[in-house]
Amino acid sequence: MAVRNCDEVKPRCSNCLKHSVDCDFSSDPSKTTSSSPQSQRHRGSESKSIPESSIDHSPALPQSYLDSPGSDLPQLQMRDLELLHHFVTETCFTLSDRPESHKIWQKLAPQEAFSHDFLMRGIFAISALHLAWLRPDQHEHYTHIAVKQQDAALRSFRSLMSSKMDPSNCDAFFALSSLIVVYGFESPKASDSLGMFNYNGDDSDEWLPLIRGVNSVLVSVWPWIKNGRLSGLLHDHQQEPPKTELPTVLDEQLEHLEHLCGNTFGGQEATDAYKSAIASLRNSFVRMNNRPPYECEISIAFLWPVMIPQEFVAKLNAREPEALIILAHYCVILHHLDSYWWMNGWAMHIINNIHHELDNDWRYWIEWPTSVVELDEKILTNGTLQNPIQGTRVSNDFNTAIDRSLNIPSAELESAS
Repeated sequence: MAVRNCDEVKPRCSNCLKHSVDCDFSSDPSKTTSSSPQSQRHRGSESKSIPESSIDHSPALPQSYLDSPGSDLPQLQMRDLELLHHFVTETCFTLSDRPESHKIWQKLAPQEAFSHDFLMRGIFAISALHLAWLRPDQHEHYTHIAVKQQDAALRSFRSLMSSKMDPSNCDAFFALSSLIVVYGFESPKASDSLGMFNYNGDDSDEWLPLIRGVNSVLVSVWPWIKNGRLSGLLHDHQQEPPKTELPTVLDEQLEHLEHLCGNTFGGQEATDAYKSAIASLRNSFVRMNNRPPYECEISIAFLWPVMIPQEFVAKLNAREPEALIILAHYCVILHHLDSYWWMNGWAMHIINNIHHELDNDWRYWIEWPTSVVELDEKILTNGTLQNPIQGTRVSNDFNTAIDRSLNIPSAELESAS
């Protein structure tokens, strides 16, 4: 069959006119089809008719539905959305120094909170506290929100502590227990407070037992938490034994404490409590000085409060001089966390109150921790002291740094006060 070549003359090509056939180039509207030749060429095939069965004959949406303003939907809680948004974009990065923990607080903890109201309330409370710290002009507003959210979280939390723990709720319990510690430190400092040992807010007598009680409960469900979604927040301090060496000057400071508390008039029970607290303090100094990459500095710093015996806590609450002096030395470790917004100023606050509690005869024993904290210097993980305000490194040797703090001239101390 011969091929007819089209000369594409308009309105009808010569071949089509000669053979009396419809021409694709005809301008006659009656001859046009629903699909243009150009579009057919672009598709590479002729258009096909659409089967009747494939046409959607469902009725259109009622106009009343399209015109509805959504009045039947519950009102959005913009304040809660603001708190959750701030937590996952800002606050979650301020709760640890480990990137792995940042991801958990940003994604997994909020996901867990959607199934556990008490955890979501705890997240709201911490987020509100952070906003209060970031926005001084709205401090009272956000602090009020934080208190209400925390109260609601704690009511459910206490109920959970008294009921059976299981794998379905232990992760949320663990997350909120961590947030409780953050809340406890960032809450307004009472004028005579010694930190988490004597919180003077509502239900003040419950704070230390709550924090220590949380630790004991977590130990009982440790296998579940260790295999749970938030296990990345855990820090197994038994992974490897820490080095036992300490800089000479720091070692001597702790030996002085042991000598002081070995001659106490409080009896053997008091002596044992003090020695146990000092031993835990030594362990914390060793770990902070030899911190491996997988350990969080916050976790190390909070080892001491949960390891001290209850007898020592009683001595602290009774304002016994030996207990206060040991607490002052712990403030050197606590001050290492001063760059966190929720820990900022706590070490100095506690040191000042201890100074006021002690008689002149006892103040000699807190000169070294006072000098470290008062001059705004930190013991760093790699064994250096750094001034966080000026950003200058004082010493590259941990032993030299501690020795320098111990021998600061009195004139320099006076100028810093």
